Amino acid sequence: MSLIDRINEVVDKGIRPALQSHGGDIEVVSFDEESGVISARLQGACGTCPFAQETLRMQVEAVLKREIPEVSSVVRA
Repeated sequence: MSLIDRINEVVDKGIRPALQSHGGDIEVVSFDEESGVISARLQGACGTCPFAQETLRMQVEAVLKREIPEVSSVVRA
């Protein structure tokens, strides 16, 4: 399984359900394998939330880094 497939699987199973429970969603825009940086876009209620950057860093990034060691950070697309 490729890294992007693993990332999408973690997002689908471990991140998206939590965001959807708050009226939001997430889209993985890109992944740079060399730097380990994921660009992601929060959507719906999460996209306009004043805490969106904190959600990316404290929740999305933390889960992805824990599950996929090749991920170094998640940035807002």
